[in-house]
Amino acid sequence: MDTGSRWKRRLHLMERIAWAVAVVLGGTWATARVVAWSEARRSLAAFEDVVRAPSTASAPGELELAATVDQRLWDAGRIKAYARALTRPAPPPLAVLRIPRLDLEVPVLEGTDEWTLDRGVGHIEGTVGPADSGNIGIAGHRDGFFRVLKDVAAGDVLELALRSGVRRFRVDKLAIVGPDDAEVIAPTTRSLVTLVTCYPFYFVGSAPQRFIVQASEQPVEHAARASTGR
Repeated sequence: MDTGSRWKRRLHLMERIAWAVAVVLGGTWATARVVAWSEARRSLAAFEDVVRAPSTASAPGELELAATVDQRLWDAGRIKAYARALTRPAPPPLAVLRIPRLDLEVPVLEGTDEWTLDRGVGHIEGTVGPADSGNIGIAGHRDGFFRVLKDVAAGDVLELALRSGVRRFRVDKLAIVGPDDAEVIAPTTRSLVTLVTCYPFYFVGSAPQRFIVQASEQPVEHAARASTGR
C-alpha cells in the first residue's frame, strides 16, 4: 500500500472520529439544555404552588399571584435577570405586596441580596415582618418591580396579603434621601410600610439617592371603605 492510500485511510478514520465526538458533545449539550429547562419549569411551578396554596388560617386566594408579570417598564437587563432568577427554587413568600392603582403585585421574600431582588422584592433585615406592628421595610429594584413607583402618589392604597388576611395601608409620605439614611426604616410605634428603591429611576449606573414611599396602616373600617370605593 502506497503512502497516499495510507494517508487517505487515516484521514477517513480521523473524520469518523471527529463526527463521533461531535455527535456525543451535541447530545450532551442537548441533554443539559433539556434538564436545565425542566428544572426551571419545576422550580417555577413549585414556587407558584406555594404562593397559591390555601391556608386554613386565611381566606381563599389571599396570597394568589397574577399568572404573568407586567414588565413593560422594566429594563431589558432586569428582565433577563428575572428569567435567570426563576431557575432557582424560591422559598415561600412572606406576603404579596399590591398597589392596585399601579397594577403592582409582587411576592415579598426575605432578604435583599441580588437574587432575591431579581425574583421579587425583599423584606429589609432588622425591620419588623409583614405580619407585625411597626415599620415594615421592603426594598426593590428601580428598573424592575419598583419602577412603577415613579407614578405613586399620596393617598394610593397599598396592600400586604398574608395567610391571615390583607393589611391595607395608605401612602402618606414620599421622600428622596441619601443612600446611608437609615432613619426612614427606624422602628416606629405606629404600623407603616416603607418602600425603598434607588433614585433617579432612569439613572445610568449606580444611582446616587434613594426613593422612599411610606404608607400608614388604615383602621379596619377605613380599609373596608377603600376596598369598596365608598
